[in-house]
Amino acid sequence: MTRRFVLLLTVLLLLLGSAVVSAQDVVELTIATVNNPDMVVMQSFTDTFQAAYPNIRLNWVVLPENELRDTVTTDVATGSNTFDIVTVGMFEVPIWAENGWIYSIDELAAQYPDNVQPDYGFEDILPGVRLGLSFNEELYALPFYGESSMLFYNTAMFEEAGLVMPEQPTWEQVREFACALHDPENGRYGIALRGLPGWGEVMAPLTTVVNTYGGRWFDENWEPQLTSPEWNEAVSFYVNLLRDCGQPGATGTGFTEALTLMAQGQAAMWVDATVAAGFLSNPEQSTIVDDIGFAPAPVGPVPKGNHWLWAWSLAIPTTTDYPAEALQFATWATSRDYINLVGETNGWATVPPGTRVSTYENQNYLDAAPFAPVVLGLMETADPTDSTRDPVPYVGVQFVGIPEFQGIGTDVSQVIAEAIAGDITVEEALTRANDIAHAAMIEAGYLSQ
Repeated sequence: MTRRFVLLLTVLLLLLGSAVVSAQDVVELTIATVNNPDMVVMQSFTDTFQAAYPNIRLNWVVLPENELRDTVTTDVATGSNTFDIVTVGMFEVPIWAENGWIYSIDELAAQYPDNVQPDYGFEDILPGVRLGLSFNEELYALPFYGESSMLFYNTAMFEEAGLVMPEQPTWEQVREFACALHDPENGRYGIALRGLPGWGEVMAPLTTVVNTYGGRWFDENWEPQLTSPEWNEAVSFYVNLLRDCGQPGATGTGFTEALTLMAQGQAAMWVDATVAAGFLSNPEQSTIVDDIGFAPAPVGPVPKGNHWLWAWSLAIPTTTDYPAEALQFATWATSRDYINLVGETNGWATVPPGTRVSTYENQNYLDAAPFAPVVLGLMETADPTDSTRDPVPYVGVQFVGIPEFQGIGTDVSQVIAEAIAGDITVEEALTRANDIAHAAMIEAGYLSQ
């Protein structure tokens, strides 16, 4: 064996050894997220992130909203360590933080300052969003996008019918408009609304309707109130509106399906999350970009609790083996740099809204998104601590901020869906729903036998 051969062999072995070490140093993060359009965009920038951080590889698990909630809740509650980053909202974060299921972002940022996106700007997060994602004054998740709820309507359809949307519509006015514009024989429906079972699906918009009719989930002693006249009136209104002037197969309609109906010009109106404004204004995703109007979410007899506050956010489970790398991605995907990346790549109207003060000071965004000031105003005026006519012992606009609500809201949504489908009456549905809630509150110790 010649000296030159030995030298070449030595160099080759060193290179192979270096490659093995490098491969071992690469961390794979598994991210659970929802199949909403903004998250699909986030996934599309995987290569961009990995080019900037070659020591991290991203593995995506993208699920429908109901399935995501069930999957990640089970995973973190059992300590299964399947996910390094989970997508959660304002309902989960305070509860999971108290349970010790997710890391304090403030603590991780102090521990791994080099893994925080440069110029991240924690102080730039909208105050109401930060508060909703905090526990004991510490931030436990980073908002990817924030939202309230609003009314979208097709201005061309309204003009053709000689209808004018008021500055603050009522639900009765919305019904009149919907039934005047309903034309199912030609594939046009007066309104699209969620009917898909799930506490975060049909129960989110429906709870805001209940609020505006003077209803509440529980009284001050935690007694369920679902058989009250206010609940009956609100749910009857919602069910009849869908049956008379809404889209067919409503129990299969969640956010994504309703967005598609509105974007394709098949619905005259839609009441849902403000985040949809960007997609309805994007010509690559919507056929009605020149005919989309925006108004506050409708009110009933009570002008209160008609629009919610929510933020889909990235949290880091305490079971992950890679908290520093998870922080690297979470701060990258929720940073001002990421918002600029989306704006410059896909158009400024499509950037993730509702998270940062600087977004609403960015002239590029304001020029492209005429709805931006309306959305910001709705988010700033939504009050989870005061969303019902009568006093309540819980926090939340479209949900009840207690751990048990995930199960209660999901079970109640199933019987509400039966009423929407016409399988049972509203009275039967609410009697069963109240029994479900009452039994759950007894089991949880809020009520005695």
